[in-house]
Amino acid sequence: MNADATRNHSTMTCAELLIRLLRETYGVRTLFGIPGVHTVELYRGLEGSDVKHITPRHEQGAGFMADGYARASGQPGVCLIITGPGMTNIATAMGQALADSIPMLVISSVSRRDTLGLGQGRLHELPSQQQMISGVARFSHTLLDANTLPDVLARAFAIFNGARPGPVHIEIPIDLFNAPVKVPTSWQAPTLYRAAPDPQGLAEAARLLKAAKQPLVLLGGGCVAAPVAARALVEKLDAPTVTTINAKGLLGREHPLDLGANAALPAVRELAANADVILAVGTELGETDYDVVFDGGFHLNGTLIRIDLDPEQLVRNQRVTLGLVGDAGRSLELLLAHFPDPLQRQGSERTTTTLGALNLVNDPAFSDFVPLYKTLADYLPEAILVGDSTAPVYAGNHLVSQPAPRRYFNASTGYGTLGYGLPAALGAQLARADLPVVALVGDGGVMFTLSELATAVEERLPVVIVLWHNAGYEEIRRYMDANGVARLGVDIQAPNFLTLAEGFGCPSVRVESPEELANSLAKRVSNGPLLIEIGAAAWQRACRISDQDT
Repeated sequence: MNADATRNHSTMTCAELLIRLLRETYGVRTLFGIPGVHTVELYRGLEGSDVKHITPRHEQGAGFMADGYARASGQPGVCLIITGPGMTNIATAMGQALADSIPMLVISSVSRRDTLGLGQGRLHELPSQQQMISGVARFSHTLLDANTLPDVLARAFAIFNGARPGPVHIEIPIDLFNAPVKVPTSWQAPTLYRAAPDPQGLAEAARLLKAAKQPLVLLGGGCVAAPVAARALVEKLDAPTVTTINAKGLLGREHPLDLGANAALPAVRELAANADVILAVGTELGETDYDVVFDGGFHLNGTLIRIDLDPEQLVRNQRVTLGLVGDAGRSLELLLAHFPDPLQRQGSERTTTTLGALNLVNDPAFSDFVPLYKTLADYLPEAILVGDSTAPVYAGNHLVSQPAPRRYFNASTGYGTLGYGLPAALGAQLARADLPVVALVGDGGVMFTLSELATAVEERLPVVIVLWHNAGYEEIRRYMDANGVARLGVDIQAPNFLTLAEGFGCPSVRVESPEELANSLAKRVSNGPLLIEIGAAAWQRACRISDQDT
């Protein structure tokens, strides 16, 4: 504990204690928030600390930044949010984090205790802020006694460190911020070990896997903290492996057993349907990972072994034979101990054959984006790629292979919000200043949170923003066309993004070919963002001409 923390305890307020607990007990170094009249006392607690405060331009941006920070670092993203509109604004970001089990702590103000629920028309008043936000949080707690703050924070971090993570909301009535509190005699956070599966269940799982002739492994985002164990187990099992979008990079770049996030494509579906034993770890088996074409065609006919920290998840989406409750990483390590010797079941050959049947790089559906990702990999091979719901990201979900986990994530799956890419990329850059970060956005979705370009400039974050400009909501246009619905509301007018970027103080350039993109990436700077607008129509023409020439 530092000397400042040992000052006169009798004058410590609830707001001061909150910041000190976050900083000294839980190691929080970055906060995202927009100060408001109901939260100014929280900022008194920040004075003199080494906690970095980031000011987004919208509370939704704060939530997305916290989400990107958490995904890139593995540590909870923390937000300070004002009562009422601040909480309704951040609810969308919390929904995305909840869908993907991302640890996020949202601390907000709320009306005075003596006015809660009275409907008196108070500033920022909601009938029940807690009830409103509970649907997008693991739990929402209203602090009614300032002295219980350490216990409530401990509960939040117990969720982050010991259970299925997700957003947690703690609201503090404004009359409690200055309330005097009893300072705990010990501020040390408890050491929590995540649950391990039952040993008998692990032994049975190992027996089934050893007897398998055509095993298949499905690894989800719950496994990202254990890349060494995941890779070792897959290699011992010699099994083709689907790594979902949130698990990209788990086995390393272009591992010979990695099928990528291609479970919705025909060749992988056939492999999955013919697998006699399937091991699914840390994955919810949701449609946006396994059935993104939405036709119900992904089937597991063999013996399904599932491992998940959430027991309810074990019985969702697919019929399970053996379910084990436990942390994915710990489970992989313990299961690995049952396989001292590697098995030989032509796993690499089966994987190569399946990927060959997919032939992704020559698939016309992806032809516009193969050169995009090749150029990014050539110039920024270690980059974290953060995406919105946009055409390059839909293709990247299939095409991209990363060298490590936590380097590819986006909002095109699960909750599927728009506006995620730019602010989440800023959060990732704050978490990993040692790595380049690329935001992949579209001209439609970026307008939801374009104001966060100001944050990028202000904080001098060297994020490369690749903006795919196809003049509207292209995916929805296709859906309308396919279903015989007239195009309404999708052919929208876009602003001049280069002029806007200039107004924010952000360098920008428009490119129309992979060669121009390469030149722009080679000139990127390290003291601020760069916006690269890709004219989709011109890019597509350039790529097709290049294909004809070769």
